[in-house]
Amino acid sequence: MRPSFIVSACLLGLLAVALGAFGAHALASSIPESRQATWATAVDYHMFHVLGMLALAAVFRDVQSHWVVRAQTSFFIGICLFSGSLYALVLFDVPALGAVTPLGGLCFMLGWLCAGMATLTSGNPEDE
Repeated sequence: MRPSFIVSACLLGLLAVALGAFGAHALASSIPESRQATWATAVDYHMFHVLGMLALAAVFRDVQSHWVVRAQTSFFIGICLFSGSLYALVLFDVPALGAVTPLGGLCFMLGWLCAGMATLTSGNPEDE
């Protein structure tokens, strides 16, 4: 597994915690509850996919698979598009940014599909 994916996941995890704290403390008194919920959704999906990236790095640590690289890349792009568009939507109140969010969701789905393909094509990673 490429160390760059692990480093990226760790930095994205740090960012998810920081943005979660920012939303809970700095934004809580200045935005409506519906926007707080949107922010929380962005943070949740952000962190879930960081954990997915780390899990893939751990499970496929000794396996070279283009499917794992595709999954990691899809999760990274998904975090940027899905969570990033929701963060921007809350901060800047530009409804058009909501059109980007589904593209991030598609990247997340593609990432999970690629993770499954990595499992099917790499055999059992625990046996290697």
